[in-house]
Amino acid sequence: MDRQIEKKFWNTQRIAMIGGGALLAAFLIWQLAFADKRSKLNVEKDKITISTVSQGDFDEFIVVTGVVLPLKTIRLDAIVGGYVKEKVVDGGNMVKQSQVILKLENQNLKLNFLQSETEASRLVNDLQNTRQRLKVEKFTIRQTLNDLDFQIDQAKDIYDRNKKLNNDKVISESDYLKSKRDYEKLIKQREITLESQRYQEENAEMQIKQLEGTLERTQKNVQLWRETLENLVVKAPVAGLLSSIDVEVGSNISQGQNIGQIDDLNGFKMRVDIDEHYISRIFAGLGGSFEFNGKDYALEITKIYPEVKSGRFQVDMIFPKGVPEGIKRGQSSPIRLELGKATKAVLIPVGGFFSDTGGNWVYVVDKSGKKASKRKITLGRKNPEFFEVLEGLQVGEQVITSSYENFGDNEVLSF
Repeated sequence: MDRQIEKKFWNTQRIAMIGGGALLAAFLIWQLAFADKRSKLNVEKDKITISTVSQGDFDEFIVVTGVVLPLKTIRLDAIVGGYVKEKVVDGGNMVKQSQVILKLENQNLKLNFLQSETEASRLVNDLQNTRQRLKVEKFTIRQTLNDLDFQIDQAKDIYDRNKKLNNDKVISESDYLKSKRDYEKLIKQREITLESQRYQEENAEMQIKQLEGTLERTQKNVQLWRETLENLVVKAPVAGLLSSIDVEVGSNISQGQNIGQIDDLNGFKMRVDIDEHYISRIFAGLGGSFEFNGKDYALEITKIYPEVKSGRFQVDMIFPKGVPEGIKRGQSSPIRLELGKATKAVLIPVGGFFSDTGGNWVYVVDKSGKKASKRKITLGRKNPEFFEVLEGLQVGEQVITSSYENFGDNEVLSF
């Protein structure tokens, strides 16, 4: 008789199913609780730049471009106008001080000079004539006074004699009074003549002073016209290189027009363009340096031009410790312009990441070196080589500093 076999509950199939389900449940629980759900992207390690966070001296500087110029450039402006009669020296030649460069012609200036000279000559003649007339009038008055004194003496004698005779009743009263009136008339006439002499002398002296003043002014005017005519010959104010002269024979030049310039080759400076962002931090005395023929040379700002054009302004820098030998006008060179003293700081190299993140976060490589994750950071100052790290990174950590343009919004990069 057949016996019914009782089935076991924990058979192999059931154990396998329950075990598989438990494993699946555990996996799901781990995925939900512990798995990294961040978006990921695989990148090729050899196509990115990984830099190490370091600590060192942060030199706050910017790199600008300077152009070599003569230390002093003298503009040649026409003091007077005229047409170019002769061009003695062409641009690009060395000139000596007071060497003739141009000869101008201006007929109106010559005519004005001649008229001024003629007026001065007329005033000289008028002054001489006035002085001569004064002398003649003095002689005439002296002669008149001499005649009056003689007549007064005669009249006094007659008057004195008639007075005595009248007292003695020898002559009539009318004869006595007539001699008295004649004598008194001559006395009065002498007083009037003396007063007239004083007036004529004062008037003549006043005329002479006026003429002398007018003559002095006219002679100064003549001298000014003479100097103006001399300015028709344009001479080099200093020795140097006549770097440009923008006129030709026959061309007409206006007063004040620039006709060229002379470069004083006894020294050089650097004319530097700087972004207007730094205008508040630039001042006279600020230092810098540049490399020339394998050597570093110090520079110092001496003049700031505050006018901003196209977002940039200019400064002049000199060589406080000597001009480099062999430097030429017009050469350009990068200049390291110091904005502050070096300070200790946590540093990361400058890279393309900043344009994508604004310096707010970076990808930091983990200790395994196989992946990098986003991390928020705070950056401070910047120079052409490094950013100053204020928060978020530790010395020795590694950061991707190349561009993040192709990484999208992924939070983790795998190598």
